[in-house]
Amino acid sequence: MGRDAHSAPPGAGGGGRARRGAPPPGGPPPDSPSVAEAARSKDPTARLQPYAEKVRRDTNVTFVTIMDTHGVRWAHPDPRQIGATYLGHIKPALRGRIFAETYTGTLGSSVRVVAPVRDDRAGGRITALVSAGITVDTISAQVRRQLLALLGVAAAALALGGLCAYVINARLRRHTHGMNADELSRMHDYHQAALHGVREGLLMLDGGRRIALINDGGRELLGLPEDSVGRYVSDLGLPPALTGALLATEPRVDELHLTAERVVVVNTSPVSSGEQRGTVVTLRDHTELQALSGELDSVRGFAEALRSQAHEAANRLHAVVSLIELGREDEAVDFATAELELAQALTDQVVGAVAEPVLAALLLGKAAQANERGVELVLAPDSRIDDGVLPPGLPARDLVTILGNLIDNATDAAAEGVGHGGAPRSARVTVTARADGGELTLRVADTGAGLDPAAAEEVFRRGWSTKAQGRGLGLALVRQAARRNAGTVEISAAPDGGAEFTIRLPLATPTTTP
Repeated sequence: MGRDAHSAPPGAGGGGRARRGAPPPGGPPPDSPSVAEAARSKDPTARLQPYAEKVRRDTNVTFVTIMDTHGVRWAHPDPRQIGATYLGHIKPALRGRIFAETYTGTLGSSVRVVAPVRDDRAGGRITALVSAGITVDTISAQVRRQLLALLGVAAAALALGGLCAYVINARLRRHTHGMNADELSRMHDYHQAALHGVREGLLMLDGGRRIALINDGGRELLGLPEDSVGRYVSDLGLPPALTGALLATEPRVDELHLTAERVVVVNTSPVSSGEQRGTVVTLRDHTELQALSGELDSVRGFAEALRSQAHEAANRLHAVVSLIELGREDEAVDFATAELELAQALTDQVVGAVAEPVLAALLLGKAAQANERGVELVLAPDSRIDDGVLPPGLPARDLVTILGNLIDNATDAAAEGVGHGGAPRSARVTVTARADGGELTLRVADTGAGLDPAAAEEVFRRGWSTKAQGRGLGLALVRQAARRNAGTVEISAAPDGGAEFTIRLPLATPTTTP
């Protein structure tokens, strides 16, 4: 048998009636010399039956039938069918075509291909036909086996996928504390709303001490730009003490730190699980509270001054009454007039030079306090602040913070100061308050021991003080208030040997930070 018998594939089909397939494209079918040679012999079956069976077994088809041009079988799987007429169509093959069909033959319904065999010796004439096919039942069984295998693979894949999904879901549940997707989505929305809604600052650092998250309040309190996420804390330009608190591995609770313009309360909480994973930092603005505390101190100072003045006034009133009772009315009038002129002189000087009521009241109160401690508070002759000169954008609270702290420090220094060579000298604080040339100048000089020039910058650090432990915030607040209003602070030696602080604040376009 030649190439036609076991190279032609069976076509698809089914059913009991014949259904012809379209002829394959190409030229005439190839020759089969072995089959053609057997067809010329006297007993083709003797040679073709073993050959056809071998081909059937090798190709795993149901049958291979070889017949003559009249359809008489020379080879068949069932030897009883040899010599009988082939059941099926052979006319297309007789015309030289290879065609496929589904037909019900002796072995049942099958899908078969019929091909012609040409004899070269006979001038290419068709001398035999070959039909090879597979029964529909065999095809169905193969499909069922393949389908079962496919279903088995699909079931195994489904089981494996389900197991993986269960493991992943359990791990995600463990890491998300049992929250599902909807709950996580809501939590994210709440997180974003809370993050941008709270006024307090929230800062999260990763294990590499870089900013992983910061809210609007945190950026405002620390004065950081919008692109601060991902930057190292050490590269933010914050004060060293504040940077050290943020980088600390141990918790920090309610620590007070200064930035360029604010006083902030810092709390840190390391996040760890066997290893350092980061730090959560909360920031609270203490600036307003500290300013209010300063105002409260000023009010207490005013109250103390009023108390002392009331005490002195009572003493003077007793003296006047006693003089009247002794019948010395003229001396009583002279004494009362002199005391009134002395008290009124300072008031007239302050009110006449400083039309700003807050500063005038502050100066009068501080003068009474200084007088109680034996320190003379003097208003410089060139002081002048007219009414309405100070812009609304320059907060009176900042003026009280600046001038009040400077006068308090100057009074302390003057009260404790000594003269050159140890000789005592009069304790005096000189205050200059002048607004001209688009600038407000506040200058406070004392007769104290003065400051070391090397400590000119150190005095503004929180905690620096020449006084008792727990002090050292006033000058830091002074510089903060000056910076908030785009002002400058200068330190120099006073003409009388003490220290002189000069604050200059622009009046035209002050820059304020609420």
